[in-house]
Amino acid sequence: MGFKRLLDLIIAIPLLIFISPLWLFIVVWIKVDSPGPAIFRQQRIGLRGEPFTIYKFRTMVPDADRVMKAKIEQLKKEGKFNADEFVFQEKDDPRITGSGRFLRKTSLDELPQLLNIVNGTMSLVGPRPEVPEIVEQYTPEQRQRLNMPPGVTGLAQINGRSALTLTETLKYDVQYVKDWSPGSDIKILWKTIFVVLLGKDAY
Repeated sequence: MGFKRLLDLIIAIPLLIFISPLWLFIVVWIKVDSPGPAIFRQQRIGLRGEPFTIYKFRTMVPDADRVMKAKIEQLKKEGKFNADEFVFQEKDDPRITGSGRFLRKTSLDELPQLLNIVNGTMSLVGPRPEVPEIVEQYTPEQRQRLNMPPGVTGLAQINGRSALTLTETLKYDVQYVKDWSPGSDIKILWKTIFVVLLGKDAY
């Protein structure tokens, strides 16, 4: 993993410095647009199943996380949780704020994860980290995605992003882990630039 860590630091540290004025502008915009903290913190599951705190710019109303977890728990309780149908965000999700819609469309909401990259809990490329409630539902095959550091972007993010179901996303993640190479990370980063610029399947 030496290559991944070196690539992460070479890109993340200069980028953090470069975007600091934009970071400040986004924080002010979020605070003016919606009450609550500008930075969203949430527990996710990372490499080898270790929990960590992920950082994002807040794009939803303050209690959105509680609503989503309650929805997942209710579906599990009723035996109706279906990974083939479950999606994390709906296109017209009423929980998304005005500023949040733009930040999601442009993927600017992910910028605080540069802090996760610097502290080693995330990588530039890898499977997107999930909440514990979702990881608990993994099959043994799907748990293979935990064998790589979670990433800001990944194979699933350049092949459908928010439009994918959970099962589809996990298939891409497992494929990434099985086929990983330094070249695959560079290829995914390159394709991510175009996906972000086009704003495709981002909501």
